[in-house]
Amino acid sequence: MMKSKRFMKLLTSPIHFHTAMIEQIPVAVFTGQEMIGSGKILEITDFAVKIGDEFYVREACTFKYAV
Repeated sequence: MMKSKRFMKLLTSPIHFHTAMIEQIPVAVFTGQEMIGSGKILEITDFAVKIGDEFYVREACTFKYAV
């Protein structure tokens, strides 16, 4: 199976987050080099992204496409 062209690319704009949520695209969450979470986005606010039961602060984390 080939990886998509977006695999591990950063989500950098609000449209990236909303598209990933609507299309149910899994994302990985990083603090520095450490992956601290992954899954499908359930909720988005101006300050945080909810994946599973966890909220991740947008300013403190990096979000990348997991597929």
